[in-house]
Amino acid sequence: MARFRFFGGKGGVGKTTVSSAYGLKCANAGLETLVVSTDPAHSTSDVFDQAFSDDPAPVEGHDHLHAMEIDPEDEVQNHLGELRSQLGEQLSPAMVNEVSLQLEMAHQTPGAYEAALFDRFIEVMQQSDPYDRVVFDTSPTGGTLRLLALPELLEGWIDRLLHKREKSIDYYEKAAIGEQQARRMKEGDPILKRLTERKERFAYAGETLREQATFTFVLNPDELSIRETDRAIGGIEDTELRVDGLVVNKLTPAPDPEEEGRGATFLRDRVDTERERLEEIRAGFSVPVVGEIETRVREVKDSLLADVADEIEIDPTAEIAAGD
Repeated sequence: MARFRFFGGKGGVGKTTVSSAYGLKCANAGLETLVVSTDPAHSTSDVFDQAFSDDPAPVEGHDHLHAMEIDPEDEVQNHLGELRSQLGEQLSPAMVNEVSLQLEMAHQTPGAYEAALFDRFIEVMQQSDPYDRVVFDTSPTGGTLRLLALPELLEGWIDRLLHKREKSIDYYEKAAIGEQQARRMKEGDPILKRLTERKERFAYAGETLREQATFTFVLNPDELSIRETDRAIGGIEDTELRVDGLVVNKLTPAPDPEEEGRGATFLRDRVDTERERLEEIRAGFSVPVVGEIETRVREVKDSLLADVADEIEIDPTAEIAAGD
């Protein structure tokens, strides 16, 4: 059963609109649903005309629907603060100051953002029991791919750290006076305990993503979006995460047959080009198109969001029947 659904794609394709609409579709089907924004450019609040925070809150006017927005910058700072606190319990003040400086520098490097966000990401999954469906509105494709690749990468890294720590303790035991003292040190070693806990968290995340999650790409009918989606699907498949559909968003509505003039000619030419792109998408991708959404004149919210939800051809209740 796909309890966790991720909507991703390049920036600006309309992931927030589609993920919010699908969340509404789940809620309207009677499923307790949580929409989670992990995109730094949060727009979920704009879609529902309601401010959201890091804690789930009911969406006003919609039964069974909750939403939250995770702030990546806050998560990086929380992650850094937690590490400092743990180090303070295990190192001397002089060592803590030096290591703290190194941590500050490390959190400015590539990957720090994803590592910090991933911890919060795991917490959301672990605390999702009240919900039948959790819908993630993700950051643009590159960041999402790095995020979803973390379980396998970090599990291997933790394994190597555990091995090195155990070897260092073994060396100490051989040099220690009295086996009883050495055994107590190994059994109560806080670093081994912390590494083991981290390994268990990453193992949980990897298993959950493989067995209970699926990914849906949102793209626009243009060459750049199609190419990036093709690359992204290959990257997602390398993580063993399922990709089960494409939502083609921002399709141009065709003018009425009787309409004439420059504007109508432009629209017809644009519609013809987009139809060619749509056929290219249908023929060139191994996953099906599960939604064709036309551009609206005004912002998609309120009743328009329900209209978009109807255009997403994913049946949440059918997923329950198939999964359970």
